[in-house]
Amino acid sequence: MSRYATPAADFLHGTLDVLILKTLTGGAMHGYAIGKAIEVGSGGALTVEEGSLYPALYRMEKRGWLDAEWGTSELGRRAKFYRLTRMGRQQLASDTVAWAAFAAAVNRILVPAFARADAGELRRGLAEAPSGRGGGKG
Repeated sequence: MSRYATPAADFLHGTLDVLILKTLTGGAMHGYAIGKAIEVGSGGALTVEEGSLYPALYRMEKRGWLDAEWGTSELGRRAKFYRLTRMGRQQLASDTVAWAAFAAAVNRILVPAFARADAGELRRGLAEAPSGRGGGKG
């Protein structure tokens, strides 16, 4: 990873709720399985720490977006299983629209700059950027 790359965890901040809601559209799951599903679904790019996951689940349950009940996990352990409520589905729909609008706005700023740059402009820009590897200005 480049030294200038932003860690996925920084992007995850503020999106955890919608990721959990989307994950639960497939049915009830316990906390560990939710975190694992997000990790697998993102191709390993997103890892949800327990210290973020469980407070989010509790908060979402309190808001009425999730229902929870105790059950037995696939390993035979007692686990709390979460499922979407009608309000949770409505929140997911709203958050999905908001995320699409946000992502489109960011892409209008970031992506066209790369799309318009021809190879020469891109090379000049990279040569002028301080890289710490020599060969560039600065």
